[in-house]
Order: sequence, then structure tokens, then C-alpha cells
Amino acid sequence: MEQDLISKKDLLDLTGISYGQLYRWKRKQLIPEEWFIRKATFTGQETFFPKKLILARIHNIVNMKEDLSLDELAGKLSDTSSFSTLILTSDQVIERNIVSNMTLDKFGEAAGPGRGYNFDQLLHLYIVDTLLGNGELNLDEAELLIQTLRVKTPKFDGKVYELFFIRKMGISSFILALAPAELLFDEGVRVVTRLHLGNLIEQLKGKLT
Repeated sequence: MEQDLISKKDLLDLTGISYGQLYRWKRKQLIPEEWFIRKATFTGQETFFPKKLILARIHNIVNMKEDLSLDELAGKLSDTSSFSTLILTSDQVIERNIVSNMTLDKFGEAAGPGRGYNFDQLLHLYIVDTLLGNGELNLDEAELLIQTLRVKTPKFDGKVYELFFIRKMGISSFILALAPAELLFDEGVRVVTRLHLGNLIEQLKGKLT
């Protein structure tokens, strides 16, 4: 099913925000780069956005920005404290359509062996499921990623990070870096995907509320 998009012009008209505000929020990582979708139209190249996601994000920013700086707001959008006591069973994960049966069957034990999954473990599964669903990594790479997330993300101690999935000469690697991250790679490296933790947290929170 094709994603419901809204053009940049219609977005600015509908929300009343300015061009400058939109791109300032982008620079501050409040609106993810991947939501700026360039498409060919009869008038040339235009920018579109996933309609539901961008309207919900702008609503949150506008309602919160009077009390918070943009940097504080970026952290607030990624706050998971309200889910600190959350534990979901495998059946609940499937019932809420958080990840696919295949992802849970293959990687659930690696993400969080035990009686249930907390928010961080669900997030790790959600990241893997998203990339598998996009066809961006294979099962061996997914296993490496879930192990990397489980071992390395506690070192960020709640800080927002970005995930870089890269390949060089057929070898896959995952890099985690504090957001916003500016990493430079040599010419032989292909960045398969770059994910901002804050965006995935917001998507996952939407499935849990």
C-alpha cells in the first residue's frame, strides 16, 4: 500500500509553520532526514513527507516548544521513563503487532531471555524487525545486530543514539554513535541505512499506547 504523503507546500499551509522553522527542526534532529522525500512531479522535484507522522510530530513540537529548548525537546520526544516498568509477554508483543512472528521466534531469546520484554528489549527487536521488513539486512546480519544492541546500548545510559549499518567489500558492520552524529567513511564503504533512535522510540511508543 502506497504511503500517504503531503507536499511541503501543503504542510506549511496546513500547520502555519515557516520554511525556516521546518529546516531548523530538521537540523536539530526533531524531524528525521528520511521523512524528507524527494519526488518528481510535473513541475520538477518536490519534497513530500509521510503525512500522519509529520503532522503528529509538528503538533508535539508546537505544543512543547514554549516550555523547552529545541535540544530539551529532542530529548523529551525520546523519553521512555513512562515505560520503565513495562513488561510484555511474547503473546502481547504479537497481539500489539510490535514485531513479526518470525522476528520474535528467531531473535526473541537473544533480545531478552526470560518471562517478558522490557522497553529496551522491545526497541531492539523493533529495530531488527524494521530493517528485515525493509529488506535491508539478512538473518545473519540481524543476529549480529541484536547482539550488538543488547551489549552496547546500555553504555549510552539513556542518551539518544544513531545506528549506522554499513557494508564494505561484502562485510557488514554496525556503528552506534551519540546523536546527532557526523561520521565520515572512506570511498569503499556503503551506508545501507542510518536510523535515529528518537524516531524509532516514537514509533514504538505509538504501538504501546
